[in-house]
Amino acid sequence: MDTTLQDPLVGQVLDGRYRVDARIAVGGMATVYRAVDTRLDRVLALKVMHPGLASDSAFVDRFIREAKSVARLAHPNIVGVYDQGTDGHYVYLAMEYVAGCTLRDVLRERGALQPRAALDILEPVLAALGSAHRAGLVHRDMKPENVLIGDDGRVKVADFGLVRAVDTNTTASSGSLLGTVSYLAPEQIEHGTSDTRADVYACGVVFYEMLTGARPHSGDTPAQVLYQHLHEDVAPPSAAVPGLAPQLDGLMAAATARSPELRPVDAVALLAATRDVRVTLTDEQLDAVPPQAVADAGGTAGSENRTSVIPRVAGASSRDDAMNRTSLLDMAPEDPSGPPPAGRGAGRARRRPPQRGVLALVAAVLLALGIGAGVWYINSGQFTRVPGVLAMERAEAEKKLKDEGLDVRATEDYSANVDRGKVIDTDPAPGKRIRGNGTVTIIVSKGPEVVKIPSLEGMTLAKARAELRKLGLAPGIVRREFSDQAPQGTVLRTEPGSGVKRKPGSAVAITVSKGEPIEAPDVVGDAVEDATNELRENGLKVKVAPTRVFSDQDKGAVAVQSPGEGKQLATGDTVTLTVSKGQEMVEVPDVEGTKEADAKRQLVKAGFTVDVTRFFFGDTVFDQSVDGGDKAPKGSEITIRVR
Repeated sequence: MDTTLQDPLVGQVLDGRYRVDARIAVGGMATVYRAVDTRLDRVLALKVMHPGLASDSAFVDRFIREAKSVARLAHPNIVGVYDQGTDGHYVYLAMEYVAGCTLRDVLRERGALQPRAALDILEPVLAALGSAHRAGLVHRDMKPENVLIGDDGRVKVADFGLVRAVDTNTTASSGSLLGTVSYLAPEQIEHGTSDTRADVYACGVVFYEMLTGARPHSGDTPAQVLYQHLHEDVAPPSAAVPGLAPQLDGLMAAATARSPELRPVDAVALLAATRDVRVTLTDEQLDAVPPQAVADAGGTAGSENRTSVIPRVAGASSRDDAMNRTSLLDMAPEDPSGPPPAGRGAGRARRRPPQRGVLALVAAVLLALGIGAGVWYINSGQFTRVPGVLAMERAEAEKKLKDEGLDVRATEDYSANVDRGKVIDTDPAPGKRIRGNGTVTIIVSKGPEVVKIPSLEGMTLAKARAELRKLGLAPGIVRREFSDQAPQGTVLRTEPGSGVKRKPGSAVAITVSKGEPIEAPDVVGDAVEDATNELRENGLKVKVAPTRVFSDQDKGAVAVQSPGEGKQLATGDTVTLTVSKGQEMVEVPDVEGTKEADAKRQLVKAGFTVDVTRFFFGDTVFDQSVDGGDKAPKGSEITIRVR
C-alpha cells in the first residue's frame, strides 16, 4: 500500500504555491516531498519540519539557518535552496529536486565499488564541501544518505541542516552529539566540537565504505562504535580488499587520522591529495573489482546503468564468455603436418624438462617426420604455462612449480594484504607461457611494511617533505615556532618523532623554525621614511596603510604601527604603518555668560576637557581660555573662569 496516501500533506498546496505530490523520505527533523512550484511550473523537493518541532524556536532557528547557509553556496555539486517559508504550523524549505538515488542506495545494491567509481563520487563531494569550507561553513553530517546521485550521473551533497559557521561555537549542547555515530570524528565525540577537519574525517569513512562495502568501525551498541573512533585507527581498506592500490591506503590514513592536526586542513586540501593519488593509479588498479561487490545478475552487456557514474560489475555471463574463448583457443587443431603421437606427447613435454635422450628422440622425429613437427615443437611443444601459486606457503609453492619441471627462484617484499611467508606474485605471472625448463621467480611476503620516521632536523621544509614521500609517508600539517638555535625555514622536529615506526601512508606533522624572534621597535611619532628604514634594518618588511588618521602625532608622522612595539616577529614579517593627519581641530563653543554646568556640557560634547577656575561663590562663566568661535585641537583642555 502506498504510505504517501496517508500523509495529510500529500495533495495540499503550501503557501498558495507549492503543490505536494508525493513523500520521498522521512528524517529526524523533517519530511521531504516531491512538489510542484505552481508559480514557476517546475518540480522541486519540499523539506517540511515535523509539526511537533515547529513549536521549538531552537529547532526552527536551526532549520532556517540551513536555508540561509546553503543559499549562500552556489556550487553545481550542492543541492540548491530556492525558498524558505511558513504556512500555519508548517515550516518548509523549497529545494532543488534530484531525480536519482542516494549513495546509500547504491552501496546497498552494489555492496562495494571499484576505485574508479569511488573516486568519481568522492571528488565532487569534496568539491562541494570545499566550496562550503572556503565560505566558512562546516557540514558536520556527511554520510552516504546525504550524497545524491542523479540519473544523469551528477553527484550532489544535501542536508546542510547541521551546518555551522567555522568561527562560531560548534559545541553540542546538553551533551548530545549531532551527526551519525559511524561518521563522527574523534573530536566531535570527545569534546563536542568540530571544524572543517571533521568533514574530512567523515569523507574518509565514506570513502572506506565505498571501497569495502562496510563501515570501518562496528559494534552492537553506539557506545562501542564511539569507543573505536576514539581509540582505534581506521584499518587500511586493502586489509578488506586484497590487491587494492597502496596509494588509496595512504589517502585514507591521512583523511581519517584520529588527531585533527594530522588531517588535511579542509576538503579542498583533501581533494588536491585525492587527485594527486588518482593520477598515479593504473587502469588496472582503478578498475579492480572488490570481492564485496555484488554482480549485476539481471543486466546485460548492452544495458544502461541506472547511475552512470557507477561502472557495472562484470556478471557471470561475461566471465563464462571469457572462459569459452580461452577454451576455444586451447582446443585449436594441431598442425596437420604433425603426427597424432606428437600431440599426445606435448602434454608430457610440459611436465618434464627435456633430457638428452628426449632431445635425441626429438631430433630423430624431426628428421623422420619433417619440418612440420619441428615447427610445432618450436612454437608449442617446448612451452608450458605457469601454474597458480598465489597465497600459497613458500614451500608448497616451490614444490608445485618443481613438480611441473620448472626451476624456482625466490625474492621477498612487503605486503599489507598477504600473510608473512606466503606468495604475493610470480614472474612470469600465473597462466603465462614459459619454457618447460624455465625459471619462475616467486615473490614471498615479508608481512606489512613498517617505515621508520627519519630524522629531518635541520632540513628545509621542501627537502623534508620529499624525504617523507620517498619513504612512502604523507607530509602532514606544518607548524611554525620561534627558535634561536635553528635557522629560519629549517625543520625543528616531527610528530611522531624520528625513529618511531609507522605504516606507509601515515601522516607526519612537521614543526619549522621561524628563526630568532625580533622585537618590533617603537616607530610611532617618527617620520615615515625614518620608520621604514629602522624596520628594514631589523629584517622586517613595511607596508604603509592607504588611509590616514587624526592623532596627537605631527602631520606626516607615524600615528599607529601594527604589530606594536615589543611584539615578537620573524625575519621577513610585515609591519603596517598608519600615517597621522595631525591633530583634529574643532571649533570651540562660546560659553561666556552661561552657567558652569551648561558650559562644561557644551565643551565636553564638542570634544574638549574642561578645567574650572572659580572666583568667589558664583556659577556663571565670565571668561574662557580659548575664545568662542576659535579652533583648538580635539581633546585639548579649555579653562573656564566662573564667578
